[in-house]
Amino acid sequence: QVQLVESGGGLVQAGGSLRLSCAASGRTFSAYAMGWFRQAPGKEREFVAAISRSELVTYYADTVKGRFTISRDNAKNTVSLQMISLKPADTAVYYCAAASIAIPKRPEGYDYWGQGTQVTVSS
Repeated sequence: QVQLVESGGGLVQAGGSLRLSCAASGRTFSAYAMGWFRQAPGKEREFVAAISRSELVTYYADTVKGRFTISRDNAKNTVSLQMISLKPADTAVYYCAAASIAIPKRPEGYDYWGQGTQVTVSS
C-alpha cells in the first residue's frame, strides 16, 4: 500500500502561481512512477503530468506544457507540481497518483490515489 496526501491548493488569480506537493508513505516511493491528474466539476479526470521513477522522463498534457513542471524527491518521498501562468480553465481538484508499471497517462494505469486538493483560478 502507498498512501498519498496532496497539499498546496488554494485560490489564485489568473496569471498567478501555485506549487502542489504530494507526500507518500508506505511502500518504496522510488518504485513508482508518479502522476498528477485533475478533475473539474462535470468533467472526467484528465492527465496533467507524470514523472518516471528515476526523474529522467516527464510527460505533460498539451494544455499545461510550458506552464507546469513536475518533479520528485525520492529521498523525501515527495512529488511536486509547480504551476505558473494559471488560467481559470486550470480550476479543478488535483490528484497525485502512483503507478507500479510504466508511466501511464490514463487514470486506469495508476494503483494508488490521493484525496485531492482544490485549485481555483479566478479571472
